[in-house]
Amino acid sequence: MAGPFLWPSAEPWPVCTASHDKSTGHRPADVREERRILDAAWQRDPRGGPSEAEREALSTLQPGLHAPEIGDEEPIPLLAAAQLFTRDIPDLNGPEGCDLLQVFWCPFEVHGPDRTIDVVLKWRHSQDVADIRSDVPEPVVVGRKECVPVTCVLDPEQVVEHEYVGMLSHELQESIEVWEEELLDTEDDSEDFGSYDSYEEYEAASGDGPEQSELTYQHDLSIPPGWKVGGFASWHLTGPAPVTCSCGVAMRPLLTVHDREWDSGTLSWVPLEDRDSVHIMGANVPTGVYLGRGLMRVFTCHEDPTHPHRLSFQ
Repeated sequence: MAGPFLWPSAEPWPVCTASHDKSTGHRPADVREERRILDAAWQRDPRGGPSEAEREALSTLQPGLHAPEIGDEEPIPLLAAAQLFTRDIPDLNGPEGCDLLQVFWCPFEVHGPDRTIDVVLKWRHSQDVADIRSDVPEPVVVGRKECVPVTCVLDPEQVVEHEYVGMLSHELQESIEVWEEELLDTEDDSEDFGSYDSYEEYEAASGDGPEQSELTYQHDLSIPPGWKVGGFASWHLTGPAPVTCSCGVAMRPLLTVHDREWDSGTLSWVPLEDRDSVHIMGANVPTGVYLGRGLMRVFTCHEDPTHPHRLSFQ
């Protein structure tokens, strides 16, 4: 996440050439400093918040006209968002011979008729990169601080998910509803606490973990939250919508960018190694990214990944 990238030193860095205000916003260094201050405050006391000195420091990190010399037409470097290798992610399918995907975006949500973010994909063969660029270019200012990803190492995990419920047949949707109702009735009527003599003992042994809501297909079995490659797309806001390539082929999700890795109130999709961190402020938002309404999908043509990709927001 956010670099460094395996980028040839002689190859030009991707830039945004669209016409929009590129002089006003947040300085990337200020965004990172604000996150550092807040993380330190939360680690010290999740309920106390920043100290007076920290609040004073935060007050200096404000958006504004930080780059008056940059005109609307001037190109600015795109932000390095994610670098993914096929050796780490089995479902990462790109053009033949390519084993590396590099994702960039312009940190201003002003592109196109829907005024969204602009994403650039770069596929390459990693072994072809010999002389690697040592720096990671970035714009002087960004439109929103939530467009700046936190620099971190990814830890891919392959999971099984199932199609969005609205894409299933009517008969299967009815069967799922019956199953959920029967499961809820069973949970309500059950007094089996396993090896515990009472619910009080069970509750005490459960610790302070998040309260587990009733099991449902959509929230617990269908599509997990978080960043992911491949899988299915959720249509929880707009309902199912076709995403078609310019060649007429139905496109599939290549990359999903989510604002959080798990939802509060359920343990279903929390990795086992993170179960002890669920109550730490910001533990489920390690990337710091929030695009659109919080969920962005990049769709590509499965017959020819070099065809122009499409974005969808939920």
